[in-house]
This record gives sequence, C-alpha cells and structure tokens, in this order.
Amino acid sequence: MILPIYIYGQPVLKKESEEIDETYPELPELIKNMYETLRNSEGVGLAAPQVGLPIRLVVVDLDVISDEQPEFKGYLKTYINPYIEDTDGELVPYEEGCLSFPGIHEKVMRPERVRVSWLDENFQEHDEWFDGFPARVMQHEIDHLDGKCFIDRMSALRRQMNKSKLGALQQGRFNCDYKVKVAKK
Repeated sequence: MILPIYIYGQPVLKKESEEIDETYPELPELIKNMYETLRNSEGVGLAAPQVGLPIRLVVVDLDVISDEQPEFKGYLKTYINPYIEDTDGELVPYEEGCLSFPGIHEKVMRPERVRVSWLDENFQEHDEWFDGFPARVMQHEIDHLDGKCFIDRMSALRRQMNKSKLGALQQGRFNCDYKVKVAKK
C-alpha cells in the first residue's frame, strides 16, 4: 500500500523518533509499504516520520540509480534504530532534495564518511562505515529520525531565499506526482 508522504509543516517531521523492537505492530507490512511508497515517489530513501510515524525506521533503495551507478544494483536496505556513531573526512557540498519538500533542492554540507549502527529486519546488529552517496543518504534519513530536515542544514541565507517556497509547502500550494499529507491550516 502506498502511504502519503508528510510535507513540511507536519509536526512529526520535527519530532525525535522512538526506538522500536520486534513487537512493533505489523512491522514487516510497514517496511513493505515504505518500499512501495519510496518506489512510487521515485526517491532513494524514506524515514518513518515522512509517513507520519515517529519511529526509528529507514528504508533505502539505491537500485533506482543503478543504471548510472552500477555499484548500487540490488541495493535495498532496511535500517531499524539507526544511529550515527562517528563521522570522518571533509565536509562536502552536495545538492539534496527531499520527498517532504517537493520542488526544493539545495546544497548541503555533510561529512564524506559516516559510521552507522543499526538493526536489520531480523533484528541483527550492524555497525558499518558508509562513503560517498550512501553516506549522504544515511545522514539525510537519520536527520529525519532526530527531528531535523535538510533545510536545517542550509545556510541562513539559503533558508531565507526559500522562505516563499516553504510557505507554499505549508499551505499545500505545490505540485508533485505522489500521495502527500499537508499540515492542517
């Protein structure tokens, strides 16, 4: 089932998410629905707060870019209770977008490497360093779990320059090709 993606202005996007365990209701179905929602919206990562759930759950599908970057063929991963444990390298600018901010793309500075701990769908522990694009995706999605959005990492000037676009998002005045839920006015 395709879930609506929560758009900027929804309180859940600014809330710190809670950890989950094996008893979380219908978790396999939720994970399946998040992947379907991600594919439908043509994104590469989706955090549970973006579908209205304040829990520490992320799905990533880099297979969608494998035509241009073959190293990501078959890259579909679920991250339960992920945390950034360490970062390394230079801060690197990269243009980011977000399904919760349709129509806004801005350069964001992030470390080029990141170490993440998480549980997989079988609740097996993992601890791994990510480099390049996967590192960028992990930082962006884990920010969502911590109540942060990529606009929080923009310069004050760039946020100011996007003020009217952000206001339009909050008022539901935007176009996108996927199911969304806007904040109540």
